[in-house]
Amino acid sequence: MKKSFLYKIRLTGLSALLFAVAGCSDLKEKPDFINPDTFYKTAAELTLGVNAVYDDLNSQYSGYFYDRYVFECLIGYQVGWEKGPLQYNLGNVNPADEYIEAYWGICYRSINRANAIIETADAMKDPTNEALIKRVKGEALFLRAFYYYSLLSYFDNVPLTIKSTQNISELPSNTGGKAAVIEQIYADSKAAADLLPASYTGADIGRATKWAAKSILMKTQLWDEKWAEAKATGEDIINNSGITLFADFSHNFDLSHENQGERIFEAQVSASANPNEFNVHSMHFNPEDFPSELGGSGWSWLSATQEFRASYDPKDKRIAGTFIESYPTGRFGKINGTYPIVHWSEKADYNLSRFGGVVKSDADPKDQAQMIFGKAWAAKIVELDKSNAATEKNTIYIRLADILLGHSEACNESGQGDAYASINKVRTRAGLTPLKGLTQATLRDAIIHERMQEFVFEQVMYPELRRKSKLGGAVDYLGKEIKHFAEKYNLDRAPKERDYVLPLPQKELLGNPNVKQNAIWQ
Repeated sequence: MKKSFLYKIRLTGLSALLFAVAGCSDLKEKPDFINPDTFYKTAAELTLGVNAVYDDLNSQYSGYFYDRYVFECLIGYQVGWEKGPLQYNLGNVNPADEYIEAYWGICYRSINRANAIIETADAMKDPTNEALIKRVKGEALFLRAFYYYSLLSYFDNVPLTIKSTQNISELPSNTGGKAAVIEQIYADSKAAADLLPASYTGADIGRATKWAAKSILMKTQLWDEKWAEAKATGEDIINNSGITLFADFSHNFDLSHENQGERIFEAQVSASANPNEFNVHSMHFNPEDFPSELGGSGWSWLSATQEFRASYDPKDKRIAGTFIESYPTGRFGKINGTYPIVHWSEKADYNLSRFGGVVKSDADPKDQAQMIFGKAWAAKIVELDKSNAATEKNTIYIRLADILLGHSEACNESGQGDAYASINKVRTRAGLTPLKGLTQATLRDAIIHERMQEFVFEQVMYPELRRKSKLGGAVDYLGKEIKHFAEKYNLDRAPKERDYVLPLPQKELLGNPNVKQNAIWQ
C-alpha cells in the first residue's frame, strides 16, 4: 500500500516544485501543467500536489532525518566521526553550517508547498469531491504545523508565512518570535484534526490522521508549558484514538508493522517501489566492519556511546529492538567459510575515534571472550541485509510512547491527574518496575531518563532537553549531559548559552532583511 503512495509522491515531486516556482514567475512556459492556474483544478490533481509535501520527510543525505541526527550530537550520548556529528559533539556550531542550511531549506520548501495547497484547496470548485478537497487541505495544514514544529524545536524565533511565495519581494518576518509560530501551530493542528480521518485504507495508508494532528498539538502545548491543555489533549489521544502500545517494542521499527499500531506518523520508504525512495540509515549507522558481501556499505559514521548502552537495566526489553547486540564481522575475513560473530560488551575497549569500539584487530577469532565490541549501533533504523539503495524501513516521527510520556509530564507539572499511569505503561512494556512515590522533581527526572532510553536514535532528545533546561538554572538537563560527556571523554568543552538554541542560517539573514538572528547568536 505504501508502494502506491510512494509512486505518487515521487512522480509529483517535480511538478509540485514547479508549481511553487511558477507562482514566482511572470513567464508563461509550456506545457502549462506547471502553472497552478491551469493544472490544479480537480481534487485528484490536488492530491498529487500534497503528496510532494510529504516527500521531504524521506531521509536522503543531509536530509530531514540526518540533519536532526547531527543536531542531536550536541548532547553527547550519540556520537559520530563524520565532520558534522564530530563538530557538534565538540559544541562547534555556526550560522553558515551546511546542516542548518539544509534543514531550514527543507522545512521552508515544504511549508511553501503546503501554503500553496491550502490556498488552492480554498479556491477549488469541484463539488463532487468536496470531502476529498477538505481532507487534502487537512493534510497540508498538518504538514505545515509539523514543519513549523520542526523549526521551533531547534531555532525558536523563526519567520512565519502562511502564504505561498508569489514574488521575491514577499519576505516573511520573525518579529512575532516563537509565540507567533506556536499560535500558528495551534491553529493549523486544530483545523487539521477537524478535517482529517482517524485512519485510512488501501493506497492512502501512511497519510496524516487526526491523531497525528492532535499529537503535534499536544507536543506544542508541552513546549508552551500549557500543562492543563497538554494533559487534556493527551487524554483525548490515549482514550479515544484506539491506539495502544505494541506488546513488542521492536514492532515500532520493523517492516511487518508499518503504518499500524502505535506508529502515529512515519515517512514512507521503499526502494522496491521507487529506486529514489530509499533511506540512508544503513549507510550512516551500520557497523563499519559488517562485511560488504552481506550488505554492509556506506560510511558507518554514527552510533551511541558504550556508556549509554550500558546504562540500560539488563532486563529492559527495549535493548534488542534498539541496539545491534551481535553481528558477523569482516575484520578477520572468513574463517572456515563464515564470518565470525562479535557481541556487544561493556568490557570491550571503547573511545570516540572511528574504530574505537570495534572488535580489536589482533583479537583471537576462536576466543569468544575477545570477540567483543563497545559501540552502540542502531538496530532501530539499519537494515544489515540490504544495500543502501535497497532499504525499505519507514522512518518513524510520532508514536504513542511520546504521547504517554508527554501526558505524564503534563500531569506532573500541573499537579493534576495520575502522573504515573502513562509512564508506567511505557515501563511495563519494557519489563521494568512501575514508578511510584516520587517527588515532582524526581518524577521529572525519571520522565527525562525514560525519554532518552525510549527514543535514542529517533533524534528527539536535543529539543526535549533544551526545552526543559536553562544554563545554570535549577533544572538544566542539557547542561548536565554536556558536562558529563566532556568529562567522560576528556573534551575541552563546557556548556554555553549558545548550546541551548541553534542559530538561524546565515543565508537567510543575508537574503531577508525582515529576519533577525536569535539574540544569543547576534
